[in-house]
Amino acid sequence: MNYIGCFFKIDKASLEMQTAIDILIAELGQVGFESFTENPDGVEAYIKKNDWNASLLDDVQILQSEEVTFSYDVKEIEQVNWNQEWENNFEPIVVDDQVSIRAPFHKNPGLAYDIVIEPKMSFGTGHHETTHLMIQHLLDLDLQNKKVLDMGCGTGILAIFAEMKGAGPIDAIDIDNWCYENSLENVERNNCSAISVFEGDSSLLKSDSYDVIIANINRNILLQDMAIYADSLKENGILLLSGFYTEDIEKINESATSNGLKQEKKLVRNNWVGLKYVNL
Repeated sequence: MNYIGCFFKIDKASLEMQTAIDILIAELGQVGFESFTENPDGVEAYIKKNDWNASLLDDVQILQSEEVTFSYDVKEIEQVNWNQEWENNFEPIVVDDQVSIRAPFHKNPGLAYDIVIEPKMSFGTGHHETTHLMIQHLLDLDLQNKKVLDMGCGTGILAIFAEMKGAGPIDAIDIDNWCYENSLENVERNNCSAISVFEGDSSLLKSDSYDVIIANINRNILLQDMAIYADSLKENGILLLSGFYTEDIEKINESATSNGLKQEKKLVRNNWVGLKYVNL
């Protein structure tokens, strides 16, 4: 299958260039782009030709930002070895000197938690600010024997970390088939036994009740599904949300509060936010 490549160049920016690149990559990932290569001037981003239409870029907020100006070219690309591309660009991640996130070809740094993720095209390698924020939240929680949902699981990284912290049973759900398949692979790679992976969306949540729900998705989906998350939480259950900016907090809070949730903690990283709520 051929791919479409979008080649973005930062022409000018009032914010730090790496921050602009990180935001662009995260937002492109949310609209379906699958692989990225950073360069000194910007980012190369790739999406399956069958999934591409030019209107996708209308939903990438940073392209309309006054803080940064991008120019870009769009070209059709013949299929290449995408896994090799990721291997060439994937670097290990460390979160709070406690959690390492690495590929199988990286050396184990010997931290308290070591997560091995095959660097394919799924969202959630730890490089994105939102994954980092969610891991920080999970570090602070007692997850022993807690029933957990990882909604929009991507690579399965957050579900895997939850099991490492003693959670179980754990459900991991993603609507994207590639993410579903990659999560299955990574669950096996990390010798997890408490995680069940499902392909689908929030309609799969029927009568289940969780101690902790993790939802690292874009703002619109979070707002759409907030009532479902609240209904799926046990009393005093915890909801962790990320995938949005500081300017989105007010809308997220309004929706969460109207569904009986109380904000307890906020983490911010380069304008991305991770919020913790409790079901009262």
